[in-house]
Amino acid sequence: QVQLVESGGGLVQAGGSLRLSCAASGRFFSISAMSWYRQAPGKQREVVATITSGDGTYFPDSVKGRFTISRDNAKNTVYLQMNSLKPEDTAVYYCNVRYNYGLGSGSSWGQGTQVTVSS
Repeated sequence: QVQLVESGGGLVQAGGSLRLSCAASGRFFSISAMSWYRQAPGKQREVVATITSGDGTYFPDSVKGRFTISRDNAKNTVYLQMNSLKPEDTAVYYCNVRYNYGLGSGSSWGQGTQVTVSS
């Protein structure tokens, strides 16, 4: 019911920056939390940033101080600004949106975008 389109991944040198975007479309009443996850080869998917409908944010220690998350409610879009990137940030990054559609709630995932940080 909700489709997500991600953009902004790519190749960057260590210390560089990238900005990811994720736009949501479809039939829903409201969006609650919007998050970014990442999954490196051979590792479990992990959350790297979350922003709630009240603009509360969460970051794990591994990215705290380097990543920021923001949302544009008018565009149903969430952004992930990644600064001071490290080779260990290399992964496929996924957007996740939790939404309400009147009769219940749901969750959708983006297709993923590759982020590669070279040393």
